[in-house]
Amino acid sequence: MTFLNLFGRLKSVVIGMIHVKALPGTPLSSLRMSEITEEACREAEVYCDAGVDGLIIENMHDIPYTFGVGPEVCACMTAVCSAVRGLCPSLPLGVQILSSANQQALAVALASGLDFIRAEGFVFSHVADEGLLNACAGDLLRYRKQIGAEHVKIFTDIKKKHSSHALTSDVSIEETARAAEFFLSDGLIITGTATGVQAEPQQLKEVSRAVKIPVLIGSGVTYDNVEDYIEANAMIIGSHFKKDGHWANAVDPERVKRFVKKIQHLRQ
Repeated sequence: MTFLNLFGRLKSVVIGMIHVKALPGTPLSSLRMSEITEEACREAEVYCDAGVDGLIIENMHDIPYTFGVGPEVCACMTAVCSAVRGLCPSLPLGVQILSSANQQALAVALASGLDFIRAEGFVFSHVADEGLLNACAGDLLRYRKQIGAEHVKIFTDIKKKHSSHALTSDVSIEETARAAEFFLSDGLIITGTATGVQAEPQQLKEVSRAVKIPVLIGSGVTYDNVEDYIEANAMIIGSHFKKDGHWANAVDPERVKRFVKKIQHLRQ
């Protein structure tokens, strides 16, 4: 399935972010799974009512993140994702499991009937706040083939947020983008330096010129700056859709509706 087939359009797709509450076993965990699932479904309903083009589900509250996640995380994320899929049977849905649990995300997507994952560390090593993260493209695509999940798209961060890229300071973002395209990424994600921080509009132009695959913006898009990213294939938006624009808060229906109304006007 192509990007166009999945989302129904090639430009300015709006993907809302569901930040799943802290899962069992993580330091901030305090809710029962039924409560976690209900909250994720409530946010999904808010997004669907506002008319977003897709959703991505992420275990953002599982701080501090580790490179190895336990089976309980995979099981719980499958339960949450399956519930959201049941609520939104035709909406494009994706999943990300922190930190860089990309194979686990593929397995969850396959089990839950999701359409894509967001993957960290696809090409080139870098130092994340969890530690040293090495490239995973070869193993990840082989795993996708092995489990029969080739229909699940893999959208990959490049020069990702919350990371130092001193190890690859001699590799430009355009070169990184071309490497990810060569290694069969289904789409590239550009971010700012941290959650909610604006990505550089110039990088969108540079990367879009460098590759022929979709380019997504992964952080910092707001009502006030969306014009800078209108040419992106998609915008993943979390923080701006939350109350007071803070990622840890609940989704604010009015913020989502206001943004979607503006993007629909800009698309005309």
